[in-house]
Formats: sequence, structure tokens, C-alpha cells
Amino acid sequence: MPIGAHVSIAGGIWNAPERAAALGCECFQLFTRSPQGGGAPPLTDEGVKKFRAACETHGQQLWVVHTPYYINLASKEERTRANSARVIRDELERASLIGATYVMTHLGSAKDVGQSQGVTYAAQGLRKALDGYTGSAQFLIEISAGAGSVIGGTFEEVAQLLTMIDREDVGICFDTQHAFGSGYDLRTPEAVAETMQKFDATIGLHRLRMSHVNDSKVELGAHKDRHEHIGHGHIGADGIRAFVQSRALDNLPLIIETEDGPERAEDVRLLKEFRGNI
Repeated sequence: MPIGAHVSIAGGIWNAPERAAALGCECFQLFTRSPQGGGAPPLTDEGVKKFRAACETHGQQLWVVHTPYYINLASKEERTRANSARVIRDELERASLIGATYVMTHLGSAKDVGQSQGVTYAAQGLRKALDGYTGSAQFLIEISAGAGSVIGGTFEEVAQLLTMIDREDVGICFDTQHAFGSGYDLRTPEAVAETMQKFDATIGLHRLRMSHVNDSKVELGAHKDRHEHIGHGHIGADGIRAFVQSRALDNLPLIIETEDGPERAEDVRLLKEFRGNI
């Protein structure tokens, strides 16, 4: 169960492994481009070699890529949907170049088309993004907090999407804050067990590949995406500990996505403490 955090690539992608190590990470997550927009910086042979060498130097076990925030596969605009699918495919190819294990994405909002049509659009876009893909990085759908009309806020909706995509190689990234915001309780060992049983019954634990482990600034079922440092939110340290020690995780990588600052190293330390010798 390697534990890590999302880190910056400022100054070059090869700087990310050192930043991860400074936080005490054993793995890390990164963007390969600006999450807000603009073109993707080229991944040259020299840059990739520097990155891979830095990962080895700084003892990183694996690394994963998060797609940009502007992805919206459920947009009413065909151009936006097409561009979103193109960027996801591009990120899969780029992730494969740098040896990343996974690429995960948010799916976007169906506020202008309705939830049913949004799910259909999202499935179409993901099939397009994955068509003919032969890279090494595996694609993951990230559970959402269900804010507004964002796709993926319930296990049932994610399961529906997986059925429509009809690909066994698509996995799931489980975000504790997103799930809690969507109404899935994680505050006690009993609540964690019940939520993960629901996940298994609806989606299947065989789809689970990694987890974002964040506490929550908002209360259960608030349907807002608001991460908090471990033990400072509404899930609480006991809930996060129970989640980390859940048999459902089966030694999967855990990534912190809290705000930059001294508390992030403490988040990593706490997750390692909760993990213990499991």
C-alpha cells in the first residue's frame, strides 16, 4: 500500500519525484500539463529520462497522472466533448511515455443536457478516447462528489457508465471526500464496511485500482468537492484510519490531494501510521 501525494511539476516534470520524496511519499500523482488550460509541454526523450532517473533516485514506487480539470465529456457542445476525449487519450499516451501506472479523470457536468444524456455522452467520449489505445497506463474513472449535475456521483451511475463502455480494462479511483460528499458514510469502521460493501455490490471491488484519501470540509451528503487535511474534517481521523485499514483496499496506492503546506507532510505521515504493518 504505497502512500503519496499530488505534487507540482513546476520547472519541469523531472522535479516532481524530489518534491514527493520531500513529503515522505512512496508514490505520487501529477499533472503532465496545466490543469486549467493551454497546450501540453512536449515530453522529450531527454525529459523523460530525467524524470525516470529522478523517480529511481528518490525511491518512488509508482506514479499516476490526473487529467486536466477542464474535461467535460457531458457538455452540450460537441466540440467540447470531442476535445475532452482527445485530451484524455493524449494524457494516456503521455502517461505511458513516463511510465505512469494510471490515468484518472473527472467526467464533467450534464447541467445543460440532463443526467441521462450526460451519461450517454460520457460513455461515447470514453469509448472514443480508448479506441485503439495500446499504451501501458490504465484508465480510471474517478468517483465524483455529485456537485450539481456532475457525472459519477453515485455508485449506480458509475456502474451504468461502465456497462455502457463495456471494457474490462477500465478501473476506478475512489476519492474518500467525493464519496462522503455524495452521501456514502466513512466516519466509523462499520460505516466504511457498509460503504465498501455497497461499492462491491454495485461496481465490484475488482475495478478498484487506487484511492484519493482526503478528509472533508463539508458534511455527509453536501454534494461539494472540498478536501480537508486528515483529521480536520467531517470524516475524521478515525474514519480515515478505518478506510486505510479496510480489507477492500487490498494494498492499493493511496494519494493525498490536500492544499500545499506543512500539513501535507503530516497527512502523509498519518496515512503511513494508519497503514502500520498491514
